[in-house]
Amino acid sequence: MTVLDTTGGTTTARTASASAHPARRAWAGVAALRWAALRLLALVVLLAAWQAVVSVGVWPRVLVPSPGDVWQAFVRASTVHDGVRGIGDHLLVEHLAVSLRRIAIGTGYATLVGIPLGLLIGVVKPLAVVLEPAVTFLRTLPPLAYLSLLVIWFGIDESPKIWLLLIAALPPIAAATAAAVRGVPADLVEAGRALGAGPSALLFSIRLPAALPEILTGVRIAVGIAYTSVVAAETINGVPGIGGMIRDAQRYNRTDVVIAGIIAIGLSGIVLDALFRGLERAAVPWRGRA
Repeated sequence: MTVLDTTGGTTTARTASASAHPARRAWAGVAALRWAALRLLALVVLLAAWQAVVSVGVWPRVLVPSPGDVWQAFVRASTVHDGVRGIGDHLLVEHLAVSLRRIAIGTGYATLVGIPLGLLIGVVKPLAVVLEPAVTFLRTLPPLAYLSLLVIWFGIDESPKIWLLLIAALPPIAAATAAAVRGVPADLVEAGRALGAGPSALLFSIRLPAALPEILTGVRIAVGIAYTSVVAAETINGVPGIGGMIRDAQRYNRTDVVIAGIIAIGLSGIVLDALFRGLERAAVPWRGRA
């Protein structure tokens, strides 16, 4: 009798739990729709305020174009019109693709250098005393501070742009890696030593996997920094490139094109960050779980 009662109670609990799952999913869907509606409302309010400022004429239209003007600039930059191909003989998507390629190369090199550098800083104390101040020094430098020097050294082709993005992206990766390695719980390291793991096994089998979530966060931050630096990198011979497109538009007071380029950078940055977050969740699915 007792067994039947227990089984019945378990079955009832499972049924209640199963029936609760669709309700939770439905509530999550409603909440997602509400947040999406809030974002859409905020966008509508922003566009309405923008249009109101333009209509009142607070500033000349050449300085503050209307949302419609910016949309037209976006369309012209993305299509062939009157025999002209986009802006600077390149479509907007081509400008973005070139900039993203530069970011990928620069951040890729920074990752290849920054992770080993951060591991050395986090594990080897004498090297940390020497290398950590150098990483901090680079992290405090704005990209424009060393762009001119890179142009003198490497010319005006792709090399100074890649070097600038590498230098901009390297410090956050190295710093995040060093901090993550230092933050590995001591009991994990001691357990590895107790099982006979040597220095290499401790590093690659215990420290590195435990530090991987924070390392990936550092790489994601570095991608964002490289994205903000690409406009500076493309101020010199940057066409094709979204920064070069904006720079050329600024020279001719094409504020509508400048704003369209800024919006394109922001939107592509949101997409890129979302993709990287998805990659991060796939690489370290245990992150954030109890």
